Amino acid sequence: MNHFNVIAIDLAKNSFQVCKTDHRGHVIFNRSMSRQKLKELLIKEKQSLVAMESCGGTHYWAQYAVKHGHKVKAMSARHVKAFRQGQKTDANDALAISIACLQPNIKPCRLLKVEEQCEQGVMRIRELLIEQRIQISNQLQTLMLEFGLPVAKGDKALRETISLALEDAENSFSFYFRFSLNQLYERYKSLDDQVDELQTQLNAMTKNDRICKRLQALEGVGPVCAMLLKIALNQVGHFSKGRDAAACIGVTPVQHSTGGKQKIGSISKYSAHNTLRSALYQGSLSVVSKIEKKEAHTHKDVWLKELVARRGMKRAAIALANKTVRTAFALIAKDENYQPQLLEA
Repeated sequence: MNHFNVIAIDLAKNSFQVCKTDHRGHVIFNRSMSRQKLKELLIKEKQSLVAMESCGGTHYWAQYAVKHGHKVKAMSARHVKAFRQGQKTDANDALAISIACLQPNIKPCRLLKVEEQCEQGVMRIRELLIEQRIQISNQLQTLMLEFGLPVAKGDKALRETISLALEDAENSFSFYFRFSLNQLYERYKSLDDQVDELQTQLNAMTKNDRICKRLQALEGVGPVCAMLLKIALNQVGHFSKGRDAAACIGVTPVQHSTGGKQKIGSISKYSAHNTLRSALYQGSLSVVSKIEKKEAHTHKDVWLKELVARRGMKRAAIALANKTVRTAFALIAKDENYQPQLLEA
């Protein structure tokens, strides 16, 4: 790969900065191009290493470059920034990308196939609708509290409170406020129905997917978690072992070691796949919360009971999430079904 020319692209919507260098890093040209000119360049150029930052449009251009015979390396913008010299300009950014892609210690970002992009899109849309529903729910509860109408926990209580408030003609609501409140409430109900419909579609997707069905046999893994795990781990060649996958998702402790002394801290707040880690944690916590009342049938049950007694429920949940990721990686890599180790009778 190091003997190819490098075509470094600073991605944008319509105007792209392209820096072409040889394998020794000598700049051949560094200029701005339109979308059509960039496509023509990738078509006519001989096999090269196409490098770019991982951002919006990366998957499209990576797939386009691979289609025309090029190698592709997408990198985190945080890693590329360290190689930029001078002021923040498109030309300097493109040059930094061309330098960073030749460094052996810069790990490439994972590139998805079109099918995986579609699956990820479904999960992103579902996540957005849930966030909007929570925002509107919080707004409705706050408005009701200001009028002395506290709302109990749960969607059912919210629906009952808002419906009664809208139907009560003797309360102090003005016509304009009542109209606006009804609009917001209708939006809340519409989002609720859309989330339920998307969840039904997601259940159908995972039911018909061989990998997702296999992953749902793991403790604390449901349809949502199974689909997120599949998207994150399906390209097993991206990780050399399950430990790397767990570290990428963010369920391993952060290390800060120096002078031969190892210091292991907590899990990272920022360098993580937050959506997947949150889903794994919630699923693991539901398993851990019931483990004390459950009779141990497998070696994992015994391990969890001992861990909860020694370290507490939350740490045990993270440890189970770590083990889940590594097991899921092994199941996908080896194309096997999950078989828990039962205790001897």
